[in-house]
Amino acid sequence: MIVDAQLRAELWTSWASLIRSYSAAHGLNSQHHAVVEIGADEIILRVASRWLRFTHSLVEDSEGNRSGFSLEEDGTVKLGETTQEMDLAAEQLAREMMHSE
Repeated sequence: MIVDAQLRAELWTSWASLIRSYSAAHGLNSQHHAVVEIGADEIILRVASRWLRFTHSLVEDSEGNRSGFSLEEDGTVKLGETTQEMDLAAEQLAREMMHSE
């Protein structure tokens, strides 16, 4: 599915905002602090020595895992073969990053 440039930018901004918000919320009950770096072509979530890096087509982590990533027109996120609502995906990823050692 081709997403036009304006919608793609809005979805990207929304994704970054959700990652930042959920990381901050989960940080209230964590020993760690999250840093979210946002750019036009990548978003990086850093927690302690771990990180997640999102591009418009890929997500990779500090452990060497890589999978496909896309933001869909309907507000869902596709991570590898799994599609879920954007807010649920962001919350899950933030929780896993903030509470795993």
